[in-house]
Amino acid sequence: MSQIQPKLIIHGGAGSSLKGKGGLVAVRQSLHGIVEEVYQMLLNGASATEAVIKGCQLLENEPRFNAGTGSVLQSDGQIRMSASLMDGTSQRFSGVINVSRVQNPINLAEYLQQQEDRVLSDYGSAELLRELKLPIYDPLTDLRLHEWIDERKDNFSRKMAGVVSEDEMLSSEARRGTIGVVALDNQGCIAAGTSTGGKGLEKIGRVSDSAMPAGNYATKNAGVSCTGIGEDIIDECLAAKIVIRVGDGFSLREAIAKSMQEAYDNKRDLGAISLDANGTIAWGKTSEILLAAYHNGREIGDTLEWSNEELSGSC
Repeated sequence: MSQIQPKLIIHGGAGSSLKGKGGLVAVRQSLHGIVEEVYQMLLNGASATEAVIKGCQLLENEPRFNAGTGSVLQSDGQIRMSASLMDGTSQRFSGVINVSRVQNPINLAEYLQQQEDRVLSDYGSAELLRELKLPIYDPLTDLRLHEWIDERKDNFSRKMAGVVSEDEMLSSEARRGTIGVVALDNQGCIAAGTSTGGKGLEKIGRVSDSAMPAGNYATKNAGVSCTGIGEDIIDECLAAKIVIRVGDGFSLREAIAKSMQEAYDNKRDLGAISLDANGTIAWGKTSEILLAAYHNGREIGDTLEWSNEELSGSC
């Protein structure tokens, strides 16, 4: 069996326009560096699942993105994170919901891939941390703490926190944050992973789309990771919808375009990255920007200066 050219796409959230070239350069440097490292793994023979896990770990460890270190605080001042992983070959989904005190929530989703009970909520996730003897980790950053304190002074007048934890990088309206990775390996296998700190300032117990098939889904045909307003993504069942359309005969470009037009018509605020078994890379958004970067087998590219007038793109 001849090997396939690996492909990779990642995202660091969706939101409003980047403020100036300083923000653009900083985000591009972060995303491109992660793409380069993870794509090299794929070239060296790593599986799609291994690449997705590594990519999610790197994005979770980057404080400027709202996942892992740098996650936003909920209304009670606590950090609760969610993450999921889906192996498209086995079509197995696993994830954790509202987990605290762990550096990389994607690691718990990885472990759960091989378990009978594959999605755990807050209490189950906390027990799993103890069972695995993972070190206690505080993902709080000073910027996120100060953000929460400022909102507390204003009696939490904003509906959610900032997608990127650097004041100069995004406008105050840029508040949608998740990270995600979709990979195609040299054996033709696809995997997708998504992780988030939530939308911030939410009610205790609120569940995001990131640990649901609505926000993260993969089969042998395609894989999708979503970002944006979780409730909007859930209402569209976006990731699963796109992948199922590919399985039903749509091209990936057609599936993304149709799904984004529907989301736009429904006044949703979201974005998605995807790739298929043929190596097509595609993305879409109804928000102003999608913080995504990819490797198409020839070079690294990104969506950071992609026209606000377009709902979907591909390469």
